[in-house]
Amino acid sequence: MARAGLVAILMLLLAGCGFEPLHKPADNGEVTPGQSLAQIQVRPIEGRVGQQLHNLLLDRLNPAGQPVRPAYYLQIGLRRTTTDLGIREDETATRANLTLTATYNLVSVESNQVVLQGSSFSVNSYNILDLEVYYATTVAEEDALRRGLREISDDIRLKLSTYFADSARAEAS
Repeated sequence: MARAGLVAILMLLLAGCGFEPLHKPADNGEVTPGQSLAQIQVRPIEGRVGQQLHNLLLDRLNPAGQPVRPAYYLQIGLRRTTTDLGIREDETATRANLTLTATYNLVSVESNQVVLQGSSFSVNSYNILDLEVYYATTVAEEDALRRGLREISDDIRLKLSTYFADSARAEAS
């Protein structure tokens, strides 16, 4: 019973501070951040890893498919680096960090101006095993890459959603 009372008090506090869910449905015909995200055309990203990030962004921004007449397009540059860690006495690494850095520009189609630019990065570690189990190391590295790309795509989606929510609030003021 006390737990239900605590939850009710927390809900009242959140309502009083002006908290609004980022992806709530619009009551008054306003464009929601989700609707704005659906108007973004994701430009191709160079390389196989870029293609994977492109596909993740399509899933997160345009689940119904890319827009026929986009209002924005998203340009992304992607950089991948690997740093060896855990060096043994024989100077071989036993662990590595895979760092992915994405820089992005959101460009308005109407004005051809950059309306938002930023970057997102992810660092994921994986084990480097002996040469006899090279396949296991390859699988571990690919898993770290997948995790990193997923983190970057989620972060970019959040930053774009926040931008659109802030823009809508500024227009309403």
